[in-house]
Amino acid sequence: MTVTPSVLGELLGRIRAADARLVCVDGPAGSGKTTLAAQLGDALEAAVVHMDDLYEGWAAGPDGGAANLRTWVLEPLAQGRPVRYRRYDWPSGGWAEWHDVPAVTYLVVEGCGAAARQVDALSAFRIWVEADDEERLRRGLERDGTGAREHWVRWMADEAVHFARENTRERSDVRLDGFGNLAS
Repeated sequence: MTVTPSVLGELLGRIRAADARLVCVDGPAGSGKTTLAAQLGDALEAAVVHMDDLYEGWAAGPDGGAANLRTWVLEPLAQGRPVRYRRYDWPSGGWAEWHDVPAVTYLVVEGCGAAARQVDALSAFRIWVEADDEERLRRGLERDGTGAREHWVRWMADEAVHFARENTRERSDVRLDGFGNLAS
């Protein structure tokens, strides 16, 4: 999902007005978060961290990624220390190399669990992106292959529980649909 220049401009204006340095792009899998995060990263000259690198595979669900986000990214960021995280290698099923996150004005974190309540203390700007389940599953299977269907169905159930508990959609500063239109 690519947003238009006018929608991107609106988002940038809201982020800057909020004086937020941490921008969290959250929402269900397959809704368009990664593409939006790339656009924001370019426009803000920001570092971008992908939650896909922080989940320990399909079974850990969004909560496992959110815990790694807190430990490896948010706590060092809040303490003014260098930020680094270890990337999960999905094909090999294990942790891979460490990544250093450059010290820049803005940090964009995207993925399911990026805007969990733990980011609230850091004055994060939260963007919620959503699309209907059928479209999200279609996108996911197009990207990951039809063999990932069972993983996707389980993940969709896990993320629904996570988002309900975290109240993520309702806590967002702005909402977009999965086609790049502002919803709030």
